[in-house]
Amino acid sequence: MTRVKSERASSESVQKLWEDYRESGDPRVRDRLVLTLAPMVKYIVYRKVREIPARCEVEDFISCGLEALMRSIDRYDPERGATLEQFAWTRIHGAVLDELRRNDWAPRSLRRWERDISRARERFIALYGRAPTRAELSDAVGLSTDDLDRRLGDIQRAEVGSLNVLVLGDDDTTIERIDTLSSTDVDADPESRAVRDHAKERFRAAFERLPERERQVAVLLYLHNLTLREIGEALGVTESRICQIHGQLRRRLRELLAADEVLFTEVA
Repeated sequence: MTRVKSERASSESVQKLWEDYRESGDPRVRDRLVLTLAPMVKYIVYRKVREIPARCEVEDFISCGLEALMRSIDRYDPERGATLEQFAWTRIHGAVLDELRRNDWAPRSLRRWERDISRARERFIALYGRAPTRAELSDAVGLSTDDLDRRLGDIQRAEVGSLNVLVLGDDDTTIERIDTLSSTDVDADPESRAVRDHAKERFRAAFERLPERERQVAVLLYLHNLTLREIGEALGVTESRICQIHGQLRRRLRELLAADEVLFTEVA
């Protein structure tokens, strides 16, 4: 079976196709033009891919470039001297740059420093075959080492990663980055939630076995936040007697929950 080698359309054939579209207005001819020039969009986007924020999808920039391509086909005027490809290139490149700036919250001056530092590092590696030291890199970009550290820190903080990008998991399967993060919300973990619920049930059962006077003191002290003196006045006893009752209820709870010490250690 003979393979057909795809070749890039010539400027003349693209121009002729656009003239056919201008005369006929046939949307099918316009679609052929878009398909013919679509590789230009991908070329421009993939040239800029290193500057695309990690949280953004490359496909979004390709879509943006295709929209610019379609607009350029409709707005192209050959009387201005440029070919359709030249006109479309300018419009697509500008649209991709605008989309980059829209998605990047870091100031443009910081991005210029990022490019300058990266180029200086690459030139040094090409010349000496090794990465530059901190002092050598700062000298190459004309900054003090402190200023360089400050710029690099700002650049690092400007990188916002996406939690939805695919990464390799522990079992070498691809998963989203968000699934590799451990949650700090204990209630979000079913096992932890079950342990805590069981501990609460065990405590309630032990609390119900306390004498009524000790339960009263515990409620007034821990739920109503009364002082020992205020509890004594409410119950008609001395503050020292409340202190004694408090000590008794704590000892009794320890005895009742002694078998569940490991359980309460886990939820502490």
